[in-house]
Amino acid sequence: MDTSSGLEWPSDLAQTAGKVKAFIEEALQTEFKPAETLYEASRHLLRAGGKMLRPYLAFKACEAVGGLGDQAIPAAAALEILHTFTLIHDDIIDRDLVRRGVPSVHARWGEPTAILAGDFLFAKVFQAASKGLRERGIPEATIVSVVETLSEATLRICEGQMLDMEFEGRTIVSEEEYLAMVERKTAYLFKASAEVGALIGGASGETVHLLGEYGRLAGIGFQMVDDVLGLTADEARLGKPVGSDLREGKKTMPIIYALSRANPVEREAILKASSLKSGEAVREALNLVVKLGGIAYTKSKAKAYVEEALARLQPLPETQAKKDLQTLARILVEREF
Repeated sequence: MDTSSGLEWPSDLAQTAGKVKAFIEEALQTEFKPAETLYEASRHLLRAGGKMLRPYLAFKACEAVGGLGDQAIPAAAALEILHTFTLIHDDIIDRDLVRRGVPSVHARWGEPTAILAGDFLFAKVFQAASKGLRERGIPEATIVSVVETLSEATLRICEGQMLDMEFEGRTIVSEEEYLAMVERKTAYLFKASAEVGALIGGASGETVHLLGEYGRLAGIGFQMVDDVLGLTADEARLGKPVGSDLREGKKTMPIIYALSRANPVEREAILKASSLKSGEAVREALNLVVKLGGIAYTKSKAKAYVEEALARLQPLPETQAKKDLQTLARILVEREF
């Protein structure tokens, strides 16, 4: 799987994703036919694709500390289910009609069903983690730690989403505020993925922390690149409308940086894209973000965060799993879709 950046996704990413998808499919089956629409809506985005980066991170973190990756599959599935739950509700909040190249859940089934599908998946997160890990013989104490980690990540995601929503109504957002939002909304789930894998692999508390920091820092870099791709990527490859962040008044890193460098006329042109929502206004705003250095600055910051993430891996033994984690972090910031 080519990233168009010279690096390739790890060769076993697809294999790991297949195992996780099979577990999820089994977990989301029902014989209660009256509720079939709920299950269909819940499976919709999971079947639409996605690289399964968070499950892969958990899988590799487990292997990197000496564990068996397959032992982490239920937790890896729980992480992907949790991620999908947040996407469904995010699309409702943002009124996004497309996700992963298909209609968003609320666009296809309506908001009430989409809300229920998200709630249903949230419940499945903890069932998949607790029941699935128990069936694989994972100690109860470890399962409790995994569930606590998933719960903490969910709380932080909600905090981040609230900040993201509040930023839309503001003309000025600082870089520090943005980082606080991104750390919660995006990076905490990467952090939790690495921690969960390390816990299942039997790592010490110090090693769990190191891998968690790797995940958190790589997650911040990942989101910064997502901010760039949301403004510059090919819409067909991205799977959602390009420029939607400008239309919705989002305060992403490229936009925040550009606004901080803009003169009054340029600032007004960038900000009015969210009120006019016309293609011409969005294009003008995007050109200004590029001209003012927003894209270049964000890419540079993303790479710096990934370098910090890689430094956290240094104490780990030299294994193939460690190399895969290193490759994954680099791809997160060099990918083009």
